[in-house]
Amino acid sequence: MRVIAGKARRITLNTPSGMDTRPTTDRIKETLFNMIQDELFDINFLDLFAGSGGIGIEALSRGAAKAYFVENNRKACEVIKDNLLRTHLSEAADVLNMTALSAVKTLSGKERFSVVFMDPPYGKDLEKQILREPSFTGILEDNALVIVEASLDTAFIEDDYPDLRILKEKLYKTNKHVFFEKC
Repeated sequence: MRVIAGKARRITLNTPSGMDTRPTTDRIKETLFNMIQDELFDINFLDLFAGSGGIGIEALSRGAAKAYFVENNRKACEVIKDNLLRTHLSEAADVLNMTALSAVKTLSGKERFSVVFMDPPYGKDLEKQILREPSFTGILEDNALVIVEASLDTAFIEDDYPDLRILKEKLYKTNKHVFFEKC
């Protein structure tokens, strides 16, 4: 896994050992960032369920002003910190070792984000829990972009998220990205 573009381009990133994380492949990451590149300049970016931090690091490398990395696994947080040092992006980052739901509640009223990316473990509906959390929309800038990486069989019903609207879905072989916008 590597940084695809920007000031940290080509730097190889470490991943946590074991099967607890599922890094987004370079090909999918490149497709995703080609789609959102124009949204990244000088913004706050939130990487929920950050794993190795590859998505948030890519956002920083491509021009985000600040990125928050939220990861519940302590060893994965150490990998994120190491990757931030390797890419010389530590000063623009905060790593929060807590659950995504706790982070949303903690950040509410303190920080706002223009782009949020979440890639939770599949099949546990954690993404839906976050999207329904009342304090979630409180951390979003007006017209914020929320991207959820989910399994192909995960269904999202727009009416379940009154403050968000589904913009589009991008399907891959084994998963998909669902793009939401704050209304």
